[in-house]
Amino acid sequence: MSRMSRIRDEFTFGEFNYTVYTLSNGIRVVFAPTRSSIAYTAFFINAGSRDELPHEHGLAHLIEHVLFKGTTKRKAHHIIGRMENVGGELNAYTTKEETCIHATFLNEYLERAWELIADIIFHATFPEREIAKEKSVVIDEINSFRDNPAEAIFEDFDQRLFSDSSLGRNILGTPETLQKLERPHLLHFIERNYHTDQMVISVVGNYDFEKVKRLAKKYFERYPERKRKLTRKIPQQNQTFNTTISKNLNQTHCIIGSQAYGFDHPRRIALLLLNDLLGGPGMNSRLNVELRERRAYAYNIESSCVSYSDTGIFSIYFGCEAKKLDKCITVIHHELNQLRNKKLSDFRLHLAKRQLMGQLAISVENNENLMLALGKSILVYNHFDSLAEVAQKLDAIAADTLLEVAYEIFDPQRLCTLVYQ
Repeated sequence: MSRMSRIRDEFTFGEFNYTVYTLSNGIRVVFAPTRSSIAYTAFFINAGSRDELPHEHGLAHLIEHVLFKGTTKRKAHHIIGRMENVGGELNAYTTKEETCIHATFLNEYLERAWELIADIIFHATFPEREIAKEKSVVIDEINSFRDNPAEAIFEDFDQRLFSDSSLGRNILGTPETLQKLERPHLLHFIERNYHTDQMVISVVGNYDFEKVKRLAKKYFERYPERKRKLTRKIPQQNQTFNTTISKNLNQTHCIIGSQAYGFDHPRRIALLLLNDLLGGPGMNSRLNVELRERRAYAYNIESSCVSYSDTGIFSIYFGCEAKKLDKCITVIHHELNQLRNKKLSDFRLHLAKRQLMGQLAISVENNENLMLALGKSILVYNHFDSLAEVAQKLDAIAADTLLEVAYEIFDPQRLCTLVYQ
C-alpha cells in the first residue's frame, strides 16, 4: 500500500475507551468516560415504524409521544419537569428501525435521569385521554411536514422506492391511520417489539464505570428477560421511476437515487466515501462546486447514504428554479458517470479519505454525537469502531473498489427520479 493512502499516518488518535456491560436480562450498557461536567445518556430500542403491521401505520411514533404522558407513579407534568427542574433536557425520536429516549444533564444527575427513563419505558400507562390529545399533536406535525416540500419529498421518494415494504411508509403515519389507533394497539406493539435483548443504554460522562454499572443494575435489571426474533422482510428492488408532481411551488425540488447498502454490507464504507466526495457536507464536494459555485444553478445540493439492517438508500437532493431543473439533472448525471468510468488518482483518493476522516473525528468530539453513535453502533453491531479502526478501514479502500461501487449504485438503469414543481 502506498504511503499516500495511509490515513492513519496523518491523524493522531487520542486514547479512546468504552465499556459494554450486559445486564442479566440482556439489556446492554455502553459507557465512555469524559472529563466534562455535562453528561449524555440514551435508551435505544430496536423497534421503529418498519416494525408496524399495515393497520398500525404511525404507531411507533405515537408511542414515543405517549410514553411521556404518564406512568404508574407520575403525571405528564411530573415527567416533563423532572430533568428540566435541574437544568437538564429530556427528548425522544423515532426512526424506521429504532426508538430512542435521550437526556442531557449535569453529571450529578445520572441517577435521576435513569430512574425517570426506566419509569417511562417500563411503567407508562398510556391514558386514553392523552392518546387522543397526542393524535391531534401528531396530525399537526404531519400537516407541518407536508407544508415543507424539502422534507416531504424524501418520504414520498422512500414510499415509491420501497412501495411493497413497511420501509416505504412514512414514520408519522396519516391523519386517517392515526384516528384508528387505540390503546390496545399501543400495548400490542410494545409486547411484540420491546424486548430486553433489543435494548441498549448509552452514557457518556465523568463517571467511574463501577458507578455506571451499579446504577444500571439498580434501575434496569429488575425487568425480566424477553428475547425477540427479528422478522423484518428484506425489501425487493422495485422498478425504477421518473415522476413529476405538480405542487404549485416557487422552487422546484428533486431527488435522484436508488436502493443501496445495509449496515452489514462489506462495501458500505466505500459508498460513504464516494458520497462524501460527490455531495457530502464539504463545500468542495463535486456537486456543490459544479452546481452552485461554477454555474449558480442551485443553492441547496447534497447527497446522502442511509443504511438499514438489510438495505439502504443513496440519494441526491437539490432545489432550484424550474427553468434550471434539466440543466441540474444533466450536470448530476455527468458527475455520476465520471465516478463510474474514471478511476480516482492516488492523490485524489487520499484527499477524499483524509477529508472524511477529519469530518468523523470532528463529529465525535461532540459528546452528544458520540453518545448517540455509541448506542446505535452497539445496537446494530455490538461493537463501536474507534477512529483508528475507521482509519484502517478507509486505508483498505482502493480506487478500483470505488469504481466498482459507483458502477453499481450510480447505474442510470437503477436510478429513480422524483420532482416537485
